[in-house]
Parts: sequence; structure tokens; C-alpha cells
Amino acid sequence: MPKRPLLGLLNDRDFGRLFAATALGQLGDRIIFLTLPLVAIATLHADEFQVGLLAATTTAGSLLVGLPAGAWVDRMRKRSVMIGTDLLRASALLTIPLASWADLLTIRLLYAVALLHGVLTVFFDVAYVSYLPHLVGRGNLVEGNAKLSAIRSVTSIGGPAVAGPLVGLVGAPATLLASSAGMTASGLFAATIRGREVEPEPGRGPRLSREIKEGLRFVLHHPTLRAIMFSEAIFNLSLVVYQTMLLVFLERTAGLQPFGTGLVLSGMGCGALLGALTATTLSKWIGQGSVIWIATLATCPPAVLMPLARPGWTLYAGALGLAALSMGGVVRVVAQSSLQQTLTPDRLLGRVAATARFVSSGGIPLGGLLGGASGSSFGATGTLWIGAAGMTLSALPTFLWWRGRSSCGCSRRSGSGGGTRSAWCRVCGGRP
Repeated sequence: MPKRPLLGLLNDRDFGRLFAATALGQLGDRIIFLTLPLVAIATLHADEFQVGLLAATTTAGSLLVGLPAGAWVDRMRKRSVMIGTDLLRASALLTIPLASWADLLTIRLLYAVALLHGVLTVFFDVAYVSYLPHLVGRGNLVEGNAKLSAIRSVTSIGGPAVAGPLVGLVGAPATLLASSAGMTASGLFAATIRGREVEPEPGRGPRLSREIKEGLRFVLHHPTLRAIMFSEAIFNLSLVVYQTMLLVFLERTAGLQPFGTGLVLSGMGCGALLGALTATTLSKWIGQGSVIWIATLATCPPAVLMPLARPGWTLYAGALGLAALSMGGVVRVVAQSSLQQTLTPDRLLGRVAATARFVSSGGIPLGGLLGGASGSSFGATGTLWIGAAGMTLSALPTFLWWRGRSSCGCSRRSGSGGGTRSAWCRVCGGRP
């Protein structure tokens, strides 16, 4: 698929539809990120451990269906999976405002909806990551991932900015109507994509366990993917520990109202947008492998500015620290996703995506529980310090891989001088 000036892949009709679907779906998702915990905190007056348990149930889907999801998705057309899960997630979210209006809303119902939404999200995410190489071709993966990350970053700004005033105006449960509408629109846009994937080879039930093992073996035996996966696992667990108490800290320690909390989260979206806009350039300049750990080491330590903050100007410094964290996160994810998609055969895309998600995200429910328990023991401030330290240390596996053995399976250019940039692997960023 030829690239065109300025808009590049956005000139392609089908990618433009996927881009629009991503914008609408992610807008709904960002509203959920702020609103669902606020339903527990402000409407149901949940304590710190209950908030942590909600975070755990939201992400438990990765543990429950993470591995089989990849094998199932590899047997189906990815676009159909994306459409179906979008519409089902939208329907599940509707139950919360309906239950609130009927005075039937409980923390247990919130847990159930969060769990169902999380399971459906696993299938959506695996299909979404596996679909992009079919849609744009492997030569355009960095550009495609960067553009999709950019629109996700824009919605990270707009979502909380929309959700904060809505929560203040109509309450947290009713605000979830906007999330449901966004996911419905996302599914309808995806349905208009004309390009069709090749029909996957039909699978038989008894082969499922063998297919799961094949994806697991490919990831665990590949040094590059293995290092990325374990770094991401440490980062995600620590991030969830941090995020579990972040809204509690902002509301109860910093004294912010929902609108102010939405502005802080929108600032994180600004950082994510900057990361998306610079991800392609940084990956080319530094190398896709080395930029992963460098972005982590450069942007995770500023997250400690938030637990240092109190009402006043220090809160602005904390917001800047969160923006830096988001910027580095997007740069890292664009590099990781593009590298993973490049190194994975077409027939294994779903299984590798699901395996990487299972291992790297499997600890997220534990992170929610640890965040809630830590919040009960050390308070929200202490928990933010713990999460920031863990995120910084997550660079270690990829750094050790980069230092010891940069084996990504790609062809290396032999440079004329040991210190010249041409002596670096153009994909993984390692030294020959």
C-alpha cells in the first residue's frame, strides 16, 4: 500500500474507517476509565479495598480467557470479532444506569459488569492487534500503529474532559450512557470497512490446546518477544497498583472535584498524544528495541511528583509527571506492538497477541488487589510511591536483553565504524 504525503495511511478508505472506529471506541473507553471507579467511590461510597477489587475484576478477563482467545480469534475473521464485542460491551454498560434509575445498583453488579466488559475487551484487543497487519501490510505497521496511538491519545484528552463535567451534571452512572454510545458507533464504523480478510482455515475443537501451546511456545522461545513481555508484565502490574489509588488520592487527598480530576487525566492524554506524534521518529532514530527501555527509564520516575503533590501549585507538577508517564508509555507501546507484529507469522498473529497479553497483563488483576490492600495499609500516597518504583524497574528485562543479546531475527547492516548508527540493528535497536 503506497504512502501518500501528509495524511499517509489516512488516505486509504478502510484504514480511515478503522481510525474513526478507534476514535469513537476509545472515547467510550476513556470515559469508562474515569467513570466506573467514580460510580464505586462517589455513588456507592466504596472503601479502598473495594475500589481495588473493582480494578481487579475489570482486568480479570486476561487471566480467564487470555490464552484461548488467541486461538479462537485465529479461527475467525478479526473484523467480525471487533464488531460483535463492541456491541456486546455497549449493551453490558447500559445495565449500570438502568440499575441506578431502578435503585438496584450494588457493588456486586458493578463487579459483574466490569468482569464481563473485561472478558469482551480481551477478544476485542486480540482481534484489533491481529487485524492491522492484514489491513495495512507489514511495511506500514509503525505508521499505522503511530496514527492509531495518536487518535487514542486525543481521546485520552477528550474522554476525561467530557466525563468530568458529565459526572458532575448527571452523575457517574448516567455518564456511562456516553461510553455505551461510543462503543456502538465504533462497531458500526468497523462494519463499513470493505476490505475482507482471507477466510481462516476452519479449526476443530481438539486442536485448540495444541494451537494455544504453539503460540505460547513461539513467544517464550523468542528472546525479543520474551523480554518485551516480561517488562510489560512488571510495568502493567505496577501501573495498576498506581492507578488503583490515583483517583482516591485525587479526590480524598488532593481534594479535586470530578471536573478537576478529569482535567488531570486529560493532561495525561496530552502526554500520550505527544508520545504518539514522536513515536515513529524516536523509533527510527534510537531503534525500536532500545527505545522501549529508554522511554521507560526517562518517563516513569516523574510519576513520583503526584504523591508529593498537595492542593496548590504542586498539583500542577504532579499532573506534568503523569503527562510524562503517558508520553513514554505510548512511545514504548508503539515500538513494542510494531516489533511484535513484524516478527510474528500471519497464522500466529492472534495467538501471539493473546499469549503476550496473557503473560504481560495476567498480573493486572493482582495489581488491583495489591493496590487496594496497599491503600488500606499505607494509604493512597504510599501506594503511588510503590507503583512509580515498580514502573521504573520494569525497564530491566528489556535493558538486559538489549545489553546481552539483541537477537530479533532481522537482518543487520554491517556498519563501517563500530560507533556509527549503521552498525545498529534497524528493527530491535541492538548492537551487531
